[in-house]
Amino acid sequence: MRTRLQRDVEKLKGMVISLGTLVEERYRMAVKGLEVPTNVDLAEKVYNSDLEIDKKEVELEEEGLKILALHQPVADDLRYIVAVLKMNNDLERIGDLAVNIAGRAIQLREQGHTRLVFDYGPMCRSTGEMLKKSLDALISLDLDLAYEVCVQDDEVDSMKRAIQAQFASELSHGSISIESLTNQFLISRHLERIADHATNIAEDVIYFITGTIHRHRGRKTDKEPERSS
Repeated sequence: MRTRLQRDVEKLKGMVISLGTLVEERYRMAVKGLEVPTNVDLAEKVYNSDLEIDKKEVELEEEGLKILALHQPVADDLRYIVAVLKMNNDLERIGDLAVNIAGRAIQLREQGHTRLVFDYGPMCRSTGEMLKKSLDALISLDLDLAYEVCVQDDEVDSMKRAIQAQFASELSHGSISIESLTNQFLISRHLERIADHATNIAEDVIYFITGTIHRHRGRKTDKEPERSS
C-alpha cells in the first residue's frame, strides 16, 4: 500500500512540475509579446492557450483528490498533497494573468500603440525570476530559495508603485488616450499578481518542508495599519 502511495505521489509531483513548466513558458511568451507588440502571432498564441492550462489544472486536482480518498495519507505525504493542490490553483491563476497580459498587448496594437509608456523590463525580469525560483524550490525542496521569493515580492511591489505614480503623472499630461494608458497600467497589476502567486507557491514549499504556515507573515494589509511603538 505504501509503495502504491509513493508511486501516486510521484505521479502528482510530475503533473505539477509539468503544469509549472507550461505556465512559465506562457509567462515568458506573454512578456515577449509585450516587448514586441507587433508580434501578433506570439500574443495571440498565449491568448488562445488558456484551455490547455485549465485542462491540466483540473486533471491535477482530480489526481490529488483521488490520492486523498484512496490512501488517506498522513504526515509528510498529506502535507505535500495539500501543498500541491494549493499550488495548482496559483499556477492556473498565473496562466490566466499571462493571458491577460497578452490580451492587453493585442488591444494596444489594435489601438495603434506599439510603444509602451512604462518600462516593464525590470518588473518582468523580477517577476519571471520569482516564478522560476518558486518552481525550482518546489522541484528541489530548497527552503532558502523559497524564502528568497518571499523577500523579492517587496521589490516587485515597489516597482508597481513607481509605475502607478508615473501613471498619475501621464494622466495629467494627456499626451496619450486614457484607454491606452489604462491598458498599459493594468499590465503592472497583472505582473504584481503573478509575483503574488509565485510567492504563494514558495510559501507552500515552506509549509511542506517545515510544517509551518508562512502566509501573511511580515505583510501589511489595508485592514491592518502599522502601529506606532
